[in-house]
Amino acid sequence: MPDPAIRIKVCGTTTVADAVHAAQAGADALGFIFAPVSKRRVSAAVAREAGLNVGPSVARVGVFLDQGLDEVLRTAEAARVSAVQLHGSLPGVYVRRIAGYYPVLRVLRPADLTTEKNVWEGVSGVTLMLDAPEPGGGVPLDWAALAPHFPSGAWLAGGLGPWNVAQAIRALQPAGVDAVSRLEARPGVKDPSAVEAFIAAVRISMNPSYPQ
Repeated sequence: MPDPAIRIKVCGTTTVADAVHAAQAGADALGFIFAPVSKRRVSAAVAREAGLNVGPSVARVGVFLDQGLDEVLRTAEAARVSAVQLHGSLPGVYVRRIAGYYPVLRVLRPADLTTEKNVWEGVSGVTLMLDAPEPGGGVPLDWAALAPHFPSGAWLAGGLGPWNVAQAIRALQPAGVDAVSRLEARPGVKDPSAVEAFIAAVRISMNPSYPQ
C-alpha cells in the first residue's frame, strides 16, 4: 500500500490566487520557479506574498536550475521559501551547502539513477525527486521500468495529472508527487478543476473512502 503520508506539490505557481486555491484544495506544497529560462518564472515578491496568504502549514519551494549559490540563497531569502528544489548539473558540495540553509529536493533524471542515487540517499537535508529529462514538458516516465531503481523515500514528477497519478503511485510508491503542466489552462496559469482533480486522485489512491 502507498504511504498514507504521501505529499502533494503543485508546482509552477505564478499568482497569489493560484497559490491560495491550491492550498485550499489540499496541496501540501507549492513550487515557485525562479529559473530564468522557465516560462513559469515568478518574482520573489509574488512568491513571498503567496506564502503569506497560504500560511506556514503549506511548504513553499523555490525551484532553481543551474544558478549560482549566492543567487539561490538571496532569492530564497527574499521569497521566504521553506525549501529549495535544485535542477541541473550541480556538484555535491554545492547541494550540501544549500542543504545547510534549506531542506533540498535534489532532482534527478532517469539517466542519473545509476550515477547519483547512492550519492544522495541518506544525506541529511536532501530528498531526491525523479523528474523527466525535460521538466515541465508533460511527458510521463516509464514507471514500470524505473520501479527497480526508484529511490526509497523519493518524490516523483514528470507528466503527472489527475488521470495517471494513482497509477504512478501504485508503481513507485513515492513519498510525494509533483505536477505542473497537466494542471494548467496555459503555461503559468492553473486550471482550478485540474488542480482539484489531481489532489483528489492522490487522496483516493491512499484512501478509497475519500469523498469523490
